[in-house]
Amino acid sequence: MQSNEYLVPAQTRIGHVHLKVSNLEQSLDFYCGLLGFEITTRYGDQVAFISAGGYHHHIGLNTWYSKNHPPAQKEGVGLFHTAIVYPTRKDLAAIYQRLIHAHYPLTGASDHGVSEALYLNDPDNNGIELYWDRPEKSWPKTEDGHLQMYTRILNLDGLLQELNK
Repeated sequence: MQSNEYLVPAQTRIGHVHLKVSNLEQSLDFYCGLLGFEITTRYGDQVAFISAGGYHHHIGLNTWYSKNHPPAQKEGVGLFHTAIVYPTRKDLAAIYQRLIHAHYPLTGASDHGVSEALYLNDPDNNGIELYWDRPEKSWPKTEDGHLQMYTRILNLDGLLQELNK
């Protein structure tokens, strides 16, 4: 194990995720058609780069090694989920309402204290977390100041009420 002398800079962030998919059109229907990402670049039926707000890409989708292969298995090693952060609770409520209207199934919905999250799978069974972060000052902490995240059932009706504000 390496020395603890080095810490990654606080401004470091995850730039993008690149997923192997079985069918590019099916994945674009999900990520762009349902979730609302936009295509920034596409290379035929093999690769597409998609983003929110014009960034070069937040998600890469490719069929290089996976075209027409079966969905990812739940058991085994690999990516657990891709987490997509929405700027506000109202934005999370809006995508939840969109999922309801599309009859797209959730695999879970949780309140983690620091965030509220919706869970679902993409067409290739890749896990997706859609969430918003609560303001840092409201994050639950222990008496000695350490972060105390938890997993509780998310009040989905309460989330939808955010759209009426």
